[in-house]
Amino acid sequence: MRSILIENGAVVTVDDAGSVYNSGYLFIVGDRIAALGADQAPVELRQRADTVIDASHMAVMPGMVNAHTHLFQTFLRGLADDKPLLEWLKVAIWPVAQALTEEDAHVAALLGLVENIRGGATAVIDHQYVHTEPGNDDGVFRAAQETGVRFLLARGWADVNYHPAFMETPDRIVAEMARLRATWDGAANDRLRLEFGPLIPWGCTPGTMRRTYDLAQEWGVGTHIHVAEARREIEISLESTGLRHIEWLADLGVLGPDLQLVHSVWLDDAELDLIAGSGAVVVHCPVSNMYLASGVARVPEMRRRGIPVALATDGPGSNNNQDMLEVLKTTCLLQKVAALDAMALLPEDAVWMACRGGAAAFGQPAQIGSLEVGKKADVVLVDLNTPLAMPVHRPVSALVYNVSAGNIDTVIVDGKILMRGKKVLCVDEEALLAEARQVCCRLFERAGVSVNR
Repeated sequence: MRSILIENGAVVTVDDAGSVYNSGYLFIVGDRIAALGADQAPVELRQRADTVIDASHMAVMPGMVNAHTHLFQTFLRGLADDKPLLEWLKVAIWPVAQALTEEDAHVAALLGLVENIRGGATAVIDHQYVHTEPGNDDGVFRAAQETGVRFLLARGWADVNYHPAFMETPDRIVAEMARLRATWDGAANDRLRLEFGPLIPWGCTPGTMRRTYDLAQEWGVGTHIHVAEARREIEISLESTGLRHIEWLADLGVLGPDLQLVHSVWLDDAELDLIAGSGAVVVHCPVSNMYLASGVARVPEMRRRGIPVALATDGPGSNNNQDMLEVLKTTCLLQKVAALDAMALLPEDAVWMACRGGAAAFGQPAQIGSLEVGKKADVVLVDLNTPLAMPVHRPVSALVYNVSAGNIDTVIVDGKILMRGKKVLCVDEEALLAEARQVCCRLFERAGVSVNR
């Protein structure tokens, strides 16, 4: 097994003690972290290393988990700026998504995953709900296989109250999940995984929600759902069921630790208590919530209740990028200004949510999310040798408040180097950009959508 020694960097472990080695080393063997510590690496490790990376003036951190995105939206960014959620769907998302082919999905996902690599995410959860061609999901999985990222596809579905092009019967939902499970789940050294992705409470009938949740339990996979993103959605739920979103899930008996609750903006105290008692994970998307003027999630209150919180960019259609370092900064600033409390969230809190909270959302808290011996070698090196960050008094603070995607230097997943020296190694990035322009142009022509440039 090949080995990599990373030395002379500020090692931000995100372990239970929050250990930071201002100058330290990390040793990787195969796909696992074999050793780490402060100061210089033992001579024996330097002699064993097949590759030595000098991380001087860099932070060495766990790969972040982008716990919710929609990769097909890489082709849709900037199309509907300044629109609230439901209007944004009608104007930007639905018209183009109806024409999406497997090739489109594959190229859009490749582009989006390279963007995630450049944004410091080594693991990505894609809520993929556009099944206009049977192979769209396979196209996305192929992109994840090719780029080398750790990947969880939440296969989205709706069976009521949604655009007809994106609704499915319960039998089709289950059949496609079974097919994808047999083809992709656990592939690439268990780097590729699958889970259910009911779209929104108001788009799911109780019977199908319960059926898919029971099957998820049987298969040992998770369930990923948008909840309480916009205030109008709560009104819709109350009008149709008499229940708020979390109450509806609890009433069905599907609120549990393997559930990821994306957005969770419009929750009352009782709902927060229900989530805390269930062990479910909240996925917070601060940039998207601000972009769509959806509101401010009650993240500090969630954390005080012991609710695991992960961070995400959301899709590029409502962000409009997938820069997890930007998400770190926005997470802290949004809570500070909302609470008028400069201590509402600290840099350490944001990094914890992006790494450890993300690992919980991904369903692999024992495998990823921190730099510890025995965990997967998913590692990011961030260049702090920049006027944006120098002098670095506290590496964690610099990661949250100073740097952005352009400072990501090296990305390692499963012990394989996907980017080094700010150059993507897993795909031909220049050729991909050219192909993406062509494929996107053809998609918009088929969809009959013109863009005013």
